[in-house]
Amino acid sequence: MLTYALPLLAPAILTTAAIGLHLRRDLTPDRAARIGEGVSLVALLVAFLALGLLIAQGSGDSFLIGAAGIGISARLDAVSGTMLLLVAFIGWIVVRYARVYLEGEARQTPFTIWLLGTLAAVLLLVQSGNLVQFVGAWIVTSLCLHRLLLFYPERIAAQRAARKKFLTARAGDIALITAAVLLMISYETLQISQIIAAAQLGQGGGLAATAAAFLALAALLKSAQFPTHGWLTEVMETPTPVSALLHAGVVNAGGFLLIRFADVMLLSPLVLAGLVLIGGFTALFGGLVMLTQPTVKVSLAWSTVAQMGFMILQCGLALFPLALLHVVAHSLYKAHAFLAAGGAVERVASIARPGPVAVPDLAAVSRAFVLAIAIYGAVYTAFSILFGFAGSSPQSVALGAILIFGVAYLLAQGLADAAPRALTWRTALMSLGAAISYVVLQKGAYWLTVSSLPPTPMPSALEWALILLALLSFGLVALAQATLPLWSHHPAAQGLRIHLTNGFYINALEDRLLRGWSIPAKSQKGAAQ
Repeated sequence: MLTYALPLLAPAILTTAAIGLHLRRDLTPDRAARIGEGVSLVALLVAFLALGLLIAQGSGDSFLIGAAGIGISARLDAVSGTMLLLVAFIGWIVVRYARVYLEGEARQTPFTIWLLGTLAAVLLLVQSGNLVQFVGAWIVTSLCLHRLLLFYPERIAAQRAARKKFLTARAGDIALITAAVLLMISYETLQISQIIAAAQLGQGGGLAATAAAFLALAALLKSAQFPTHGWLTEVMETPTPVSALLHAGVVNAGGFLLIRFADVMLLSPLVLAGLVLIGGFTALFGGLVMLTQPTVKVSLAWSTVAQMGFMILQCGLALFPLALLHVVAHSLYKAHAFLAAGGAVERVASIARPGPVAVPDLAAVSRAFVLAIAIYGAVYTAFSILFGFAGSSPQSVALGAILIFGVAYLLAQGLADAAPRALTWRTALMSLGAAISYVVLQKGAYWLTVSSLPPTPMPSALEWALILLALLSFGLVALAQATLPLWSHHPAAQGLRIHLTNGFYINALEDRLLRGWSIPAKSQKGAAQ
């Protein structure tokens, strides 16, 4: 019990440092930033030690620092251990980057303080052992992030985005608090591990199913799902380190919420079906809009909207181990993408002018899709026979087929009539590598989380219908992208591109509803603060 309290040291160290920097006003901004970098490294070392403890002793809960079930405790298992290491690592990288990025800024020290505070809140969230701590850390994370979003408070766009994020987050807070109260009443405990254990036995009844609905609502609002995605695409007014920090357990906290309470979510198949619909639509919508954006950071933000939608889709299909894997992979590569965004234009400009492009016709596209599915099917079957069918489910097979559609788009270029033979072989090997990577990572995710997350149940009739709908929708979009040169010159396609660039004006409608365009600058600034 005592050793499982080790992960609590990480947020404690970061919080102490943030308070200390606030009190020591005589420190130079560079000195304060270096201290922040040092304590974030210590937090990362604590996360590594916690992972070692998990490997040596297995899952467990720490003692409660509090009374009457209210206080702070740590839950250490495969889910929290993975998130602890992920958040601490990205946090350390972001703090290091921010020290150089903000050098010379007048408000660098307050930025460092709120950066450390946000990291501490996220680390406290992902290891929460009880509902009170979970809800408290969830709210504090949003409030600290709000201060970072207003680093340039004089910018009207920053004020508007921060206000939109603030209102959306408060709605999510209400949903999470409601879910927590229902869980407490239903299971008569605040301990998350006890709630999960009871849910595994099918206990909870209607109150638990209602709680699952509110958990889903909180996750959708937190992870910028359609139609409340506008704040994420508009927070690019904040410094780049904050954009990267969003992926260290902040915007993907919605997915973590669903993963942590996976057993409760399984009590309501109807709620899971809703997640599939909303997440799948958001993934398609965000992915299409992303392709039309003219700036690097905004394009990356729309990519995040799409990726969060895909993560919600995975949770709706009860593929919680794969959703956790997605959180890790997306957090790492997207944080790197934001931090490297400054040099993206230079790298693109330095690329030599390409030669002739092979344009695939419908026959080449058809062959590509058939070949990609055949490769994926052969790889999946071979691995399942050799290493067993553990973790295999219709949902995971369908998810792999959706992913392989993206590879088919590239494969179509290699099968075009004018394509060189080297390109054909390269795209075929890419398809094979993608199929092998997916199956290996899927099996690994299920193996690592077998004691922490529930197995994926067989789909019901409704879920089968949603799986087929997802396959059809993503397949048609992949087909449209693969045949883009054949129809993109049409005037109707040009008009569609304009609407996609503006996100079908959903953000403008949301601004109108929230009076984001009608509030004077001074009033808006005061409301945001």
